[in-house]
Amino acid sequence: MALPLNNTHVKSAVLGGGLTGVTLARLLHELGDEVTVLEREEMIGGLCRSRTEAGFTFDLGGSHIIFSRDAEVLSFMLSVLGENADRRKRNTKILYKGRYVKYPFENGLYQLPAEDRFFCINEFIKNLIAVEKGEISPPTNFAEWITYTFGRGIAECYMIPYNEKIWNYPVDRMSLHWVEERIPRPPVEDIIKSAIGIETEGYVHQAVFSYPVKGGIEALVRGIAEPVLPAIRTGFSVASIREENGGFAISDGRETIRADRLVSTIPLQNLLPCLEDVPQEVQAACDALRYNSLCSVFIGIEGEVPDISWLYVPAQETGLFNRVSFPSNYSTEVAPEGHSSILAEITYNDGDAVSRMSDAAVIDHTIRSLVTAGLIPSRDAVIYTGIERQKFAYVVYDIDYQENIRIVREFCQERGIDLVGRFSRFEYLNMDGCIRSAIDFVRGLA
Repeated sequence: MALPLNNTHVKSAVLGGGLTGVTLARLLHELGDEVTVLEREEMIGGLCRSRTEAGFTFDLGGSHIIFSRDAEVLSFMLSVLGENADRRKRNTKILYKGRYVKYPFENGLYQLPAEDRFFCINEFIKNLIAVEKGEISPPTNFAEWITYTFGRGIAECYMIPYNEKIWNYPVDRMSLHWVEERIPRPPVEDIIKSAIGIETEGYVHQAVFSYPVKGGIEALVRGIAEPVLPAIRTGFSVASIREENGGFAISDGRETIRADRLVSTIPLQNLLPCLEDVPQEVQAACDALRYNSLCSVFIGIEGEVPDISWLYVPAQETGLFNRVSFPSNYSTEVAPEGHSSILAEITYNDGDAVSRMSDAAVIDHTIRSLVTAGLIPSRDAVIYTGIERQKFAYVVYDIDYQENIRIVREFCQERGIDLVGRFSRFEYLNMDGCIRSAIDFVRGLA
């Protein structure tokens, strides 16, 4: 079946050409659907775009790896990449008081200073007994859940400072409805083994991960999009969406695409301004949805980096970044021979200190902090720098999230607009979750 190119009427219009959007297009096309993807940027990929400069390849939306508990989705991703996929064993650490502590933190207790190790295991046991006796009320927010699950030691040493750094938001004002699926409860025996130095592994579903040999994570998106590239319209910035004759008229101000079905994968904050007659209550609920922006700092150096996949950095005094990854440890083809790469991630929000810093100031801060932390030998080793800011990066589940998202979703459902993916559903989905959401949506149609 020939794919539509610049058609004025299609069966399905997909807003957004990121990972979710191109996956939807491919799956709909395989069903025989006539589909067009409308992407406002000149390139597809969204948060999964990559950049290659001076021989270095970096992922613009922060460090990405390919893993999943979902066997079907993992098989799909790896089949798309084919031979352009390499496997690595995870070696992830937490930078804690100048030490590289095994990740997750509860599996590396034996590497802590003695007093911190005692604090963590003692509080874990005390808390465990108190919970079993019913002496502690069930948690009502994310901060309480952390202490309820791990005890005050692990909470105060790592979990709370790290989460407040990455979310850029007080954890006692965050909902806890999402944590059970994303943060596994550690088995008691693993905590005890870790405290006395017996090796244990946590988050085993990502203990081995894959990554494209060439092209960065964008290679995955391009592989998915390959069969439907003629159906993808880049540079189409949706300005208005009207309901028309049981379908939709979607315009960028110059051209109008008409579609029987409209599937949005773009942020709700970008979708609602395109619609007519949005009730004040719905707009207020959308405006109240919280999210983080992301600043990714790219650094290419001469020489080697530590043999670490990625590094979590909870301490504020170490630097603004919450995570530092080493892409040259994922693939030998993303940095020139004899060189290595570092990607530092900083979350921020409009109006805060990072948002007011110039790109040059952010890069300078990052290099100085990495040198001080011993992750870069010296500033002289740096031969390449770059930076990318993404407005929509992380969904923040605040206390009012569930009520606000209910209001917005119900409004879109009433208008007949389907929402699929991370910032359209407004859920903290990893890449595999985005692909799963697309698969489930298309299967629902079939």
